[in-house]
Amino acid sequence: MTTRIDTRFAELKKEGRAAFVTFVMCGDPDLATSLEIIKALPKAGADIIEIGMPFTDPMADGPAIQAAGLRALKAGTTLKKTLGVVRDFRQGDNATPIVLMGYYNPIYIYGVDKFLADAKSAGVDGLIIVDLPPEEDTELCIPAMKAGLNFIRLATPTTDDKRLPAVLANTSGFVYYVSITGITGSASADTAEVSAAVARIKRHTQLP
Repeated sequence: MTTRIDTRFAELKKEGRAAFVTFVMCGDPDLATSLEIIKALPKAGADIIEIGMPFTDPMADGPAIQAAGLRALKAGTTLKKTLGVVRDFRQGDNATPIVLMGYYNPIYIYGVDKFLADAKSAGVDGLIIVDLPPEEDTELCIPAMKAGLNFIRLATPTTDDKRLPAVLANTSGFVYYVSITGITGSASADTAEVSAAVARIKRHTQLP
């Protein structure tokens, strides 16, 4: 099964360029505005769009993303409405890959099977769920793969060669490398360290 993410990376490889992946919090500052922002991203050069699913208790996000999530929640954004935004986006764009990024709790409450069915029908291509380690693959990762969605795993500076095979085992679409230890925005990445880490990960996988 080939997903939009697979197709996009194949196109980029032919063009000989890297992917420009953008992130936006759904519902910030409100649903209508965030939909317009998402619609504008492909024209601005975005190859893949990550859409944040706002959550009350983010553990890995820095102040900027936390604030965006709180604004979205105050504006009444729910997981169901987030899927609605993806569905509306798909009416005008059937090519740009959409990845939902966030935490497992809202999906668990929504119901995994129902969420995966609704996400697939809305036009979601992949998931980045930051608080589900490989040991919990049966919760969402395996069902997502069976539903035809890419499950994108995070590798970090502390993911050593012993841990990396477990991280990569059921990952698809691409590998998300977290360039710093700590929360998002807490420090700047060291380009040389990131380059070495990416080279090391590439020795273990063919994924972008």
